[in-house]
Amino acid sequence: MRINKYIAAAGITSRRKADELIEAGRVRVNEQVLKNPGYHVEEGDRIEVDGSLIKPVNKKVYYLLNKPTGYVTSTYDKEGRPTVMELMPDSTRVFPVGRLDYNTSGLLIMTNDGELSNKLMHPSNEFEKKYLVRAYGTITRKEAAKLARGIDIGGFVTSPAEVKLIRHDKNSTVAEITIHEGKNRQVRRMFKAIGHPVEELSRIGLGNLTIGKLAPGQFRKLGPAEIENLKKI
Repeated sequence: MRINKYIAAAGITSRRKADELIEAGRVRVNEQVLKNPGYHVEEGDRIEVDGSLIKPVNKKVYYLLNKPTGYVTSTYDKEGRPTVMELMPDSTRVFPVGRLDYNTSGLLIMTNDGELSNKLMHPSNEFEKKYLVRAYGTITRKEAAKLARGIDIGGFVTSPAEVKLIRHDKNSTVAEITIHEGKNRQVRRMFKAIGHPVEELSRIGLGNLTIGKLAPGQFRKLGPAEIENLKKI
């Protein structure tokens, strides 16, 4: 088994992120820092990530976390900031699927299923991502229509989106937007492109999943039907 697939099967992270761990020198094979990302694990090999021995897990687990702002979506942060791992039980080895910015809250899948994570993060899987946005200023219907048609966010024109203006006052507008891509900081860049920078941002839907009544920092296990729907994406 290729080393990145072995790491994913151990519930450490996705195969793509496993390659980054190898590149950073955080993976050791038989007490030697691994330098070959194409290495194939053989029976009897001792694999360590960050000094901890790892082995493939038998039971896959799936959680939905309502990430608060002020947490890094990562298993580790070199700057010492709190990560989403601190919100999960110590006895549960999981990792986040995808990324929410430090100042963005909302729905995040936590799992030890590296294969599912790899599939969900593949660029070809453009499933729905729904966000609740509070942006500065009053957004007009004309400006919302620009977002809905697709807008240039700097070298990339977004696909059509669903935009719903919910309410506004003299200082800000609350809107709901559903996108299908996952470009870096895409929603923030979209609203900035129409002259209304984002003040608050929360992801409230992902595929068939919704945040529901989960309070910030809370999590729940996904049900069998929810897991099956994710695997069908």
